[in-house]
Formats: sequence, C-alpha cells, structure tokens
Amino acid sequence: MNSFLLSLGLSTYNAKIIQLLFDGSVDTIYMVLLSTAVSIIFGVPLGVILLVTSKGYFWENRPFYSVLGTVVNALRSVPFIILMVAIIPITKLIVGTSIGTTAAIVPLTISTIPFLGRLVETSLRTVPYGLIEAAQSMGASPFRIIRKVLLPEALPELIQNFTLTVIVIIGCSAMAGTIGGGGLGDIAIRYGYQRFQLPIMIMTVIILVLMVQLTQFIGDYLTKKVDHR
Repeated sequence: MNSFLLSLGLSTYNAKIIQLLFDGSVDTIYMVLLSTAVSIIFGVPLGVILLVTSKGYFWENRPFYSVLGTVVNALRSVPFIILMVAIIPITKLIVGTSIGTTAAIVPLTISTIPFLGRLVETSLRTVPYGLIEAAQSMGASPFRIIRKVLLPEALPELIQNFTLTVIVIIGCSAMAGTIGGGGLGDIAIRYGYQRFQLPIMIMTVIILVLMVQLTQFIGDYLTKKVDHR
C-alpha cells in the first residue's frame, strides 16, 4: 500500500502516516469485531441466566442469582485500565503474550461480558410476562420460551445494547494502547502524545469518532428493521 500511496504523488512522510493510520484502523477493527463476537457468545447466555434465575421466573433461585449478580457487578465496577494490568498473567496464559492486538482482546472481553450480561437481562425484562405465561400454558418448555419468546421479543432492545457494547469496546480498545495493545490507541499514544505529533493525535480521534458514528447508524438501522411493534 505504501508504494501505491507514493505513486499518487504523496510525500514519503505523508504516505507513512496514512499507512500507519490504516494499519492501526485494521488492528482496531480486528480487536473490536473479535471482542464483540466473544462477548455476545458469553454475554447473552449470562444475561438469560440472570433473568430466569431471578424472582418470579421459571428457574427462580435467589441464592444463585445473588451470588452471580454480585460477581457480575464486581467485574463491572473494575476500571478497564486497572483490569488490563491486573489480568496480565491470565492474558499471557491464554495467548502467550500480554502485548499486541490479540492480547488486548482478553481484557476487552472479560470487561465486556458482565457489562453485556446486565444489558441483556434488562432487555429481556421488557418482554411482557403475560407472553411467558401464555407460552407456559401451551406447554412450552423453558428453553423453548427463551428461544421463541424472550429473545425474539426483546430483539430490538438487544440490538441497541449490542450497539452500545461495540461502542464501549471501541473506547476501551483505544485505552488498550497504553500497555501496547496496538490499534489506533497505541498510535495516538506513541506518536501523538509521546512524540508530540498533534496532527496524528487528531486524526486518530477523528477515525475513532467515525467508527462510533457508523456503529450507531448500523445499530439504529437494524433496530428499525426488526422492530415491528
């Protein structure tokens, strides 16, 4: 790509900057997409478990709900920058290193899963309980109620919360640059802050803002498509 930019008449310096920002954007997108996928895979079941074990639902278990809720709240309360440092041994154990974009995915997902779990629980609570009772009266099993009633009925809220989760991950991925997590955050710190190159700092911020705006636009569009209420 660098040779292509030079062929367009850009100076060597400008070509390197564009290449740098392009690579950083790709790394950030990689971190965000993979972290979001893992967070959804684990966060949605967590939210479902929180709901169905709470008071009034078909697997009500107050002690279990209290313990699980406390653990979720404790993880949510830890600032991301502290969590990244605290779980460095776990990150090394899982991916073999604590530096780089792949390593940053570990704290990103550990931080986001409980956050998304609570959002999913809140979304599922918007489903009228009468629909659940109607499904139970027709002999639907709890698993069928979850798949056919709770998740489909709460889908618009779930998409909005997935959108919020992606935006949070984008912000956290930028913070991951403080410990060598790669991506745009790393570029902003190494070049924009440590080398006092303000234009690079501004450009990384603009790219991150555009990513957030695009994410919100897609989330709003999908919500309108699936919301038939």
